[in-house]
Amino acid sequence: MNYSHDGIHSSLLQKWIEHAEALCKPLAVHVCDGSDEEFQALCQGLVEKGVFLPLNPLLRPESFLTRSHPDDTARVEENTFICSKKKEDAGPTNHWEDPVSMRKRLHQLFDGCMQGRTMYVVPFCMGPLDSPLARFAVEITDSPYVVCHMHLMTRMGKRALAEIKKGKQWIPCMHSVGAPLKEGEQDVAWPCRPDQRWIVHFPEDREIWSFGSGYGGNALLGKKSLALRIASVLARDEGWLAEHMLIVGITNPRGEKHYITGAFPSACGKTNLAMLKAAFPGWKVECVGDDIAWMRFGADGKLYAVNPEAGFFGVAPGTSKESNPHAMQAIARRAIFTNVALTSEGDVWWEGMTKEPPKGLTDWRGHPWDPNSGMKAAHPNSRFTVAITQCPVLDPAWDSAQGVPISAILLGSRRAATMPLVFAARSWEHGVFLGSALASETTAAAAGEMGKVRNDPFAMLPFCGYNMADYWAHWLRIGLKTDHVTLPRMYQVNWFRKGANNQFLWPGFGENIRVIEWIFDCLAGRAKGEESILGIIPKKDELDIEGLTASFEQLFQMDLQGIREDVKRLESFYDAFGDRIPEKLREQMQELDKKLS
Repeated sequence: MNYSHDGIHSSLLQKWIEHAEALCKPLAVHVCDGSDEEFQALCQGLVEKGVFLPLNPLLRPESFLTRSHPDDTARVEENTFICSKKKEDAGPTNHWEDPVSMRKRLHQLFDGCMQGRTMYVVPFCMGPLDSPLARFAVEITDSPYVVCHMHLMTRMGKRALAEIKKGKQWIPCMHSVGAPLKEGEQDVAWPCRPDQRWIVHFPEDREIWSFGSGYGGNALLGKKSLALRIASVLARDEGWLAEHMLIVGITNPRGEKHYITGAFPSACGKTNLAMLKAAFPGWKVECVGDDIAWMRFGADGKLYAVNPEAGFFGVAPGTSKESNPHAMQAIARRAIFTNVALTSEGDVWWEGMTKEPPKGLTDWRGHPWDPNSGMKAAHPNSRFTVAITQCPVLDPAWDSAQGVPISAILLGSRRAATMPLVFAARSWEHGVFLGSALASETTAAAAGEMGKVRNDPFAMLPFCGYNMADYWAHWLRIGLKTDHVTLPRMYQVNWFRKGANNQFLWPGFGENIRVIEWIFDCLAGRAKGEESILGIIPKKDELDIEGLTASFEQLFQMDLQGIREDVKRLESFYDAFGDRIPEKLREQMQELDKKLS
């Protein structure tokens, strides 16, 4: 490796790197070129340090398993800050601290934090490099685990650096695991500082600092931090949308193709839908992205979406050949697995991968696993990381500079009761209201209590970089930029409704194409639906449920008391924003109240 500053000719970037080097005091500096040789060398170095365990090359070629610190396994929302100049601009859903005092704290934390380690300089681009929405950034990190993931997850290296050298604006991203090494001190496999974790965003300065965690969502700063928290601010200021959404292209047997985005909280089925294998013949599903969508209007007035990422950082548990065969194909080789179980044959395993666990498993902590212990073999938030180009159903336009035209936006959540299988918004304003009211049962993707219903507007609660009431107002303004015929139509879906026996009513996975078929029919005018309290639901003869065990009535029964409780929780949620709540949303709330009474 070339530990030098060769190739850095941007005076601003050069000064920033020199400042970071003087502050963090690393042993060496390496400017990443994004080459395959560099990736291979980094992986080999992690193997030699005992961080990466090579998997059986006959079963999982060019793949590795790594185990994190047990206290560094998920995003830490309580340690994530939006340091806007005014507290009210961060809003009640974000943690805020004065940017001046936060910078002082960060300066103290980063002072000497990379002693004994290599400081990696990672130039990268989010979005296709030639796209109007492309955003360039440079992450400085002392974690080779992070650099390997940036290789898979972003467009990083020489091409991104070349654009920065041409004068493209770039976003500085500082990261450290916070574990300096004294001379002769033995390193650990997963250095981190669980007692000092800070994931900090300065929206006005377009800057990100992260300290103390090596976990993906806290350390891969191109992902949630840049692509959502900072990008949402850019989108507000520049008139576009940065959303926590999948993008998928679907073609029906008639040859009609629509691109659909979907806002789903983490671990609620985004990746499964993005790589859906339809249960019906004649349907073709092609993936553009599984997690983040940046959307802007084209010259034709349509909303176009690009995937800013270049890889998948997917939740492993529940992923199987039955639930997501395309994801399983994608991770068959050249993948990194974090906190999954290890088989005696040198392959990976997690709950839901097969009906029965193989014998002789080693759990995610590195201990022999006892199936009778009540402990999970893989961590509930264990992950796989792989380049998007390994997806067997990748859409031909996934890297298009223009993006793909969006016909429909899905709002999805995990609700055992209350929410029906699917319903359509009556208008753009009603759709924004539904997005603002979205609530889901929490999962293992974030640290904290699981299974609790919380409001998660547009699945952006942890990711909106400014006041969420202003974010809803921005969505309403977007609806004024073009005619309502051209705007995508919004639908709410719930794959997770349960019956009286606590079993799921809907089979999900490939059978979700039945709901997509109704949406296609609505877009073509073949289905009209009918009014309900919440929105427009399918007529009984419009949705194909032949061969399923659940009845139409079970899937669409309205739990009025549950809806009233949702409304009460939403009213309380709105109250936290005071008079910044858009009047259009208050009107939608009043209309729902009338229907309930």
